Amino acid sequence: MSDIRNSTIARWRVALVAVGLLLLLVGGVTLLNDVNPKRYIGIATWFVGALIIHDGIIAFAVVGVNVALRRAGRRVPLPVLLILQGAIVVGAIIALIVFPEIAKQSIGTGNTTLLPLDYARNLILFYVALAVVTAVGIVVYLRVTARRRSRAT
Repeated sequence: MSDIRNSTIARWRVALVAVGLLLLLVGGVTLLNDVNPKRYIGIATWFVGALIIHDGIIAFAVVGVNVALRRAGRRVPLPVLLILQGAIVVGAIIALIVFPEIAKQSIGTGNTTLLPLDYARNLILFYVALAVVTAVGIVVYLRVTARRRSRAT
């Protein structure tokens, strides 16, 4: 049984790597065909910035929360940690998307229809909704596992 599972996992890994390489190839071809070469430096700068933000801030925050929760509770279930980490990652990615709009809106634009929304308020509302969804997810998980344990005994 273990050999079948390992071979299935190996096939999935190969397939996922192949799909990833294919998407990378499509992206590279699209970049070369559709993007002006003068913009390559800006794109490379954006990728370096995204790498720094991801590895230096987002990943650090997720690991920090994981370590803090493990030390604080020592008994925090892994799925609860995963739900919290997922919420942190989603919140950080949304912040990366919205912060430039908030910054540009504070500077001002020549065309008021470019950034028509109240992005700061919407980000706060998103974080409230994310906190509620995260809390509900944790509560549902804890109730389901408690119910399963009570049925098992």
